[in-house]
Amino acid sequence: MFIRAGILAASVVATGLVYRRLNHVAAGAVETPRIEGVTMPPTTTAEASGFRVDDAETSFQDITHYNNFYEFSTDKDGVAPAAANFETNGWQVSVEGLVRKPRDFNLDELLKISPPEERIYRMRCVEAWSMVIPWVGFSLSKLLDVVEPLSEAKYVAFETLLDPRRMPGQRSDVLKWPYVEGLRMDEAMHPLTLLASGLYGRALPPQDGAPIRLVVPWKYGFKGIKSIVKIKLVATQPRTTWSEYAPNEYGFYANVNPQVDHPRWSQASEQRIGESGRRPTLMFNGYEEQVGHLYAGMDLRANF
Repeated sequence: MFIRAGILAASVVATGLVYRRLNHVAAGAVETPRIEGVTMPPTTTAEASGFRVDDAETSFQDITHYNNFYEFSTDKDGVAPAAANFETNGWQVSVEGLVRKPRDFNLDELLKISPPEERIYRMRCVEAWSMVIPWVGFSLSKLLDVVEPLSEAKYVAFETLLDPRRMPGQRSDVLKWPYVEGLRMDEAMHPLTLLASGLYGRALPPQDGAPIRLVVPWKYGFKGIKSIVKIKLVATQPRTTWSEYAPNEYGFYANVNPQVDHPRWSQASEQRIGESGRRPTLMFNGYEEQVGHLYAGMDLRANF
């Protein structure tokens, strides 16, 4: 446990050294197909809804070469080369549980549920660094509407591919595999909650969660489960990987909150990747107007 916990601590120390060599990330071209037909809502509408932020976007190079994806490597700079040959041909996503119409979707069927939209979101890692990423995808609620949740469904559970042959990091015991995550139903149905299939107008590269991943911009990045193969609607709160691993450090809700520190570091400020200096962290990562009502009356220190 101590050795594993040291991995995250080391990551935070590295961030404190001003983004590991600052602008000198691992090299290597990333080429994925361009996504056709990406829609962009009017700027004023997008900003009011939270679909687009004004912050400068993090470079494609940084987004694709500074990654947390332990299924491939615990070294942020090592994920991209370890994932370079990852294949997603024949990908299937099972949507099951407390729904009227359970179904296995192939990737093409899944992506045809709704036109792809560009969403420019802040991403805040629990390790106190952040990015601004132009995702491509559609609201998770549109997929859930297709399968018709039952009234008994109170949570949505997610599961990553388990395949140590294709994901070499799963050969280690650094975490319990497969990676699992979960959301409360109202969180899952919120329009900001995104099923992302791309970034910068191109299909997701493997190191960023290809071919389909979750993005929940008001929560810490570890809630954004990658390479999803199963979505299950359930009645009770599902187990989640980091909460199970260290429940005193990583809560189920994982809402970005500058007033609630991690036991081993402050969450009051963050290092924006590609910038020098630190910036204050915003409540709910700057999405308080859009999502604050979901937690009205909750003790956010107890329900971290």
